[in-house]
Amino acid sequence: MNSKQSDRRRFLKEGAVLAGLAAGAIRSASGQGPMSASGRTPESEIPENFRFFNERSRFENSVRKLPSAGESGASKCPLQDLHGIITPSDLHFVAAYGMNPPDIAPREHRLLIHGLVHRPLIFTLEELKRLPSVSRIHLIECVTNSYMFRKRTVHLPELRNRLTARDIHGNTSCSEWTGVPLSLLLQEAGVKNEASWIVAEGAEPVKHARSIPLNKVMDDVIVAYAQNGEAIRRPNGYPLKLLVPGFEGAFNIKWLRRIKVVDQPYLTNVDVSHKVNLRPDGKMRWYNFEMPPKSVITRPSGEQRLPSRGFYEITGLAWSGGGTIRRVEVSTDGGRNWKDAQLQEPVLRIAHTRFRFPWNWDGGEAVLQSRCTDDRGVVQPTLAELGKIWGVNFDWEYWKIASETGYNGEHFNVIQPWKVTREGTVLDAMYDAWL
Repeated sequence: MNSKQSDRRRFLKEGAVLAGLAAGAIRSASGQGPMSASGRTPESEIPENFRFFNERSRFENSVRKLPSAGESGASKCPLQDLHGIITPSDLHFVAAYGMNPPDIAPREHRLLIHGLVHRPLIFTLEELKRLPSVSRIHLIECVTNSYMFRKRTVHLPELRNRLTARDIHGNTSCSEWTGVPLSLLLQEAGVKNEASWIVAEGAEPVKHARSIPLNKVMDDVIVAYAQNGEAIRRPNGYPLKLLVPGFEGAFNIKWLRRIKVVDQPYLTNVDVSHKVNLRPDGKMRWYNFEMPPKSVITRPSGEQRLPSRGFYEITGLAWSGGGTIRRVEVSTDGGRNWKDAQLQEPVLRIAHTRFRFPWNWDGGEAVLQSRCTDDRGVVQPTLAELGKIWGVNFDWEYWKIASETGYNGEHFNVIQPWKVTREGTVLDAMYDAWL
């Protein structure tokens, strides 16, 4: 055991924080003291001349994109409008799948840890906040990010070349998360030797649950109660969210209520039906955990316009679910030549990394692309390279079959081309590469 773990364990044993929590003890909501559940004044009671304190300028209109008919229930983050690497909490992408987020009173919420442990424990939110905490910047990305919207272009020609960075890549966001390492809670509960997985479950009506390997849990998983310095927003999991850095987005259980320590994956409904990697040939893979390295130019990008020739700073985001971005290259000629972009500090593990590249546009047609490499040496592929990895040919017949079989494009991380026309309009050029 290292010194950090030893110090945390000593805190738990010597303090009174966990008194009464061992083996089924449940603290009543009325026993949590006089602390208010919310220190905010209701908006209806805020004087009119003070309401501007909580508003953006009326000239700023960046919003999440709500799902269209036939799409999954995700509202996409406007990546093209952002700066730096932190996503404002109210612009963080949300995957709801047609379900309203539960409205949970924090004083009544409980987190149960049970299963293959020596001491089952139940925590209130306030008790979790009394424990040693960490704050870390991490991204979350939906497993079908960068692909799902494209599937519709096969049958909706009017959408071709008219997609924005938000439309295509907006199912990812990056925040600072604060909470308690799950390893700390499991150490207090006492994990039995035969344990090798956990099953984490949310409090929403469908009880969304995922099986997660114990070695990942003991490494960097957080039971988070804060996002970007405030309580987690309700659509993102208030009051508790399981943050599983780098894993597919669905592993980050929102409205976390229960963690069961087990000796094998439980093959929950989501494990076996919604998040398997189904290929058009009928084969599938389960438990593809880490999201692969990916980058996207966000300015200039789809549906934007360059008003005149001259200097522009190309900028965008790169990330990897398996580590840290070490290099981003940019091409302005459709991939014939590549040059290194500048990585903006901080460059963090499993977080968005901002890159920048100077470019003088001569007024001619151009195709802008970026590709990234992470610290494991994994390079973001072209469409043709990914086809070789998957053993498929990305042609019209492939996409037709993919649409008909419901393939959602899990782990689709190909290089994104943006075409700049002579008029300065920026268009999605990926569809051109497909056919």
